[in-house]
Amino acid sequence: MAQAYLELKNVTKEFTSEFQTDKVVAVQDFSLKIDQGEFITLLGPSGCGKTTTLRMIGGFEDVTSGEIYLDGVKINDLLANKRETCMVFQSYALFPHMNIYKNVAYGLELKGLPKKEIQEKVEKILRLVGLEGLGKRPTSQLSGGQQQRVALARAMVIEPKVLLFDEPLSNLDAKLRVKMRVFIRKLQQELGMTSIYVTHDQEEAMSLSDRIVVMNHGRIEQVGSPMEIYARPQSLFVADFIGKQTNFLEGIVQEISDQDVAIDIGKKVVFVKSINTLSKGDQVTFVIRPEMIELSQEQGLLEGIVQMVTYLGSEVVYEVLSSNHLFTVQVSNPLKHGIYHTGDQVFLNFDLENLPLIKS
Repeated sequence: MAQAYLELKNVTKEFTSEFQTDKVVAVQDFSLKIDQGEFITLLGPSGCGKTTTLRMIGGFEDVTSGEIYLDGVKINDLLANKRETCMVFQSYALFPHMNIYKNVAYGLELKGLPKKEIQEKVEKILRLVGLEGLGKRPTSQLSGGQQQRVALARAMVIEPKVLLFDEPLSNLDAKLRVKMRVFIRKLQQELGMTSIYVTHDQEEAMSLSDRIVVMNHGRIEQVGSPMEIYARPQSLFVADFIGKQTNFLEGIVQEISDQDVAIDIGKKVVFVKSINTLSKGDQVTFVIRPEMIELSQEQGLLEGIVQMVTYLGSEVVYEVLSSNHLFTVQVSNPLKHGIYHTGDQVFLNFDLENLPLIKS
């Protein structure tokens, strides 16, 4: 079996409280293998341990237990500046008394590279990040997006084995964040640089990542591609955290045959293909994304009444009450389908065979 380029084995981080009486477990039994050139995102709510994990990889936090290997070498005890990793911070951490060129060249100068080689490398990376010809400009005269590009250039120019991102776009406005994440992804793919990115923004994670690591309370909930995480969540936490206004429909397994499973969802029994992990009497939950529901005035799986209508131009978001359960429904291209109104009686349809089904 091929060796992972970066591997964390059962990594745990404990912090001692201010009064030395209690221990807080920030990261617990974290194991992950990362291939060279992969873009991995650590995603989760505040306090879930994602930044602590990143800082342990970079050498800014000690590991309480477990091991971290980079390119086959154990790096637990190496200082941050000896690990061949580089961090892009949320605050950019640029040197305000230096111009763009000096900021980018700083790491190369510390390595003692010849001036000509430094110049060639700096000019090349400034060209790649779209700052060509601006080397003499003071960093104080730069916009937020330009400062972020300088921070990226400074990290990438030293060609680290792993590039670490600690929520680098959180200080930018919404439109610039979208632009910069596209830029970061293109640049990372062009350079083939192994990258680990921390964010609590699921849209950011989905658009950037080869794989997403969803974390909760210091543990890994699920690892997978953006599509796997969204379409096949393995826990109710992942299903709820990923996506907007996820609908949950609970049921109880009534009967199981070789062909299908009968599930009682309240006023109705529905059938799905046989699942060998289920038993009679199990409580299960269907995960229904708002865009997976179709509305009709003719017939459907469930009957409901429209409670609220939110028109957003390219889509309409409905809240539909069905058997004391409020469903959020997202309908694209409303001008084509027509718009329902508050109080309208509608039917809800969704493809049961393609819905994630989680054992509660």
